Amino acid sequence: MSGETQPQHHWQGVLASALDAVGHTPLIKLQRIANEEGLKCNLLGKCEFFSAGGSVKDRIAKRMVEHAEKQGVLIPGQSIVIEPTRIGLALACAIKGYQCIITLPAKMSLEKEVMLRALGAEIVRTPTEAAWDSPESHIGVARKLQKSIPGGVILDQYSNPHNPLAHYYGTYEEIMHSLKTSDLPRKDVTLLVAGAGTGGTITGLGRAIRDYEASLPHTNGNSASRGRTTIIAVDPEGSILGGGEPGNYQVEGIGYDFFPEVLDPNPPVVDKWLKTNDEEAFDATKRLIRKEGLFVGGSSGSALSGTLRYLHSEEGKHIAEDSDANVVVILPDGVRNYISKPWFLETSKLPMGENMDEKEDIKSTIRKILGRDLNDVQSVVNSKTEKGEDLENGD
Repeated sequence: MSGETQPQHHWQGVLASALDAVGHTPLIKLQRIANEEGLKCNLLGKCEFFSAGGSVKDRIAKRMVEHAEKQGVLIPGQSIVIEPTRIGLALACAIKGYQCIITLPAKMSLEKEVMLRALGAEIVRTPTEAAWDSPESHIGVARKLQKSIPGGVILDQYSNPHNPLAHYYGTYEEIMHSLKTSDLPRKDVTLLVAGAGTGGTITGLGRAIRDYEASLPHTNGNSASRGRTTIIAVDPEGSILGGGEPGNYQVEGIGYDFFPEVLDPNPPVVDKWLKTNDEEAFDATKRLIRKEGLFVGGSSGSALSGTLRYLHSEEGKHIAEDSDANVVVILPDGVRNYISKPWFLETSKLPMGENMDEKEDIKSTIRKILGRDLNDVQSVVNSKTEKGEDLENGD
């Protein structure tokens, strides 16, 4: 892992731009969920939504743009960036002054489109149902535009080696720094879980971990060894990355109907694939919000639900029962981009396992104190009006 300047692990002084605030995300204990699940291990979330653009994609966007500039692929004042990716790239282009065109499947949230437009990007929507190699897919449309627009450049997150390298050098180093400077008894990763989309995150982290292990003389290659990290990729049902038939799913940001070139899906990089469905993903998302105060998106819920299932399995229970074990779950983005989605609008509904009686008791107490329903504002207005009282000035 030599040959590159390793990242600083916290912000120092005054930053030159928002790009300097990409990455450097915290590793946070998910202790309340761990307690609910009866886990003795240290359940840790790598919170990528703390990055400047709110997503793990910020890292690859910054790195791809900067290296394209060094190689002369991107030329200020001439190049137009065209890409089937999202906010991180638009952020980098806005700061560096590049025009940006983003092709976006129809299922992607309105919030993403609004944020992209706010950053100055032009948005082209494409059919969600279009196969990746169709000329009407977000990839196909981007390629068509690139061929026809002078100065058009596709950085191509699906094949660009700087996608996984952003995690090999950045994300991995941050995780290890957080563990080494913590008060946890062990300073290594016992289990790493990440969702897979392009595969850059799981591939970059997996390669970094394996290279680190290879540098340790005591590592014997046995997956049951205390010194070897188990690496699990999580994939939504309907994606083919982890097996199964292609289909529709609501979770955004992970899963595909083809195998991206940057993805290294097999051992030793990835030990195991787990499939998750929308229901369990969104329930886990709500738990992360409600229990841990982490405003994550659906792909984070996918990663957590896969993690919990593995830890409760025969294969994973030895990790769950080890109080020294460090389980790192990558939480890729925040809920900002999904506020209008039906699954988020239902967050007022209780996640599985939460006590409905307690919620009803507090609601009943509030009703008795106020003499009205919690949302009944009109009765207050009517009562004040009938009494000739001024709402603005009080009683």
